[in-house]
Amino acid sequence: MGRGKIEIKRIENSTNRQVTYSKRRGGILKKAKEITVLCDAQVSLVIFSSTGKMSEYCSPSTELVNILDRYHKSAGKKLWDAKHEHLSNELERIKKENDSMHIKLRHLKGEDITSLHPKELIPIEEALENGLACVRSRQMQYLKMLKKNERSLEEDNRRLSYILHQQQLAMDINVREMDHGYHQREREYHPQMPFGFRVQPIQPNLHQNK
Repeated sequence: MGRGKIEIKRIENSTNRQVTYSKRRGGILKKAKEITVLCDAQVSLVIFSSTGKMSEYCSPSTELVNILDRYHKSAGKKLWDAKHEHLSNELERIKKENDSMHIKLRHLKGEDITSLHPKELIPIEEALENGLACVRSRQMQYLKMLKKNERSLEEDNRRLSYILHQQQLAMDINVREMDHGYHQREREYHPQMPFGFRVQPIQPNLHQNK
């Protein structure tokens, strides 16, 4: 029983479409490899799915760029000129802009200005004055910040000095109180010694002889 013919039209079901794509892609790649081996042909195949995924095959004896160059020469169609021309023009524009900026920078440094017209010197002078004003403004901001930090450090120093002074006073008071208490206790508990005393004889015969 033979297979029925499939109508060639877009498959609406996404799952069936993906399955069919995978099968047909595999078949095309297989045929490309076969014709390369059987017929010694140079084949290059590039496939993009609907999701943008790329599959490719190129004969082992060549490269895609070489095949495209041969196509370019054989078909007489310009594949690269438009893009290359745009890139070349863009590169030339950037180069000219870069050269112009270098010239302006040299002028701002005061170099190569002898050939300039007095009117051309006016915008250079204005640019230098604006740059100088910005530099001075930045310097003033920096000086203000330094003064602010200096005031903050002075306030911290005064505060710490006051705290240190108070702690020193408290320590001095504690030392005096300790000394006063020590001397007071020494007076209260010091033993009372008599100013005079009489020595009694320890030998009784001395009294008897008298």
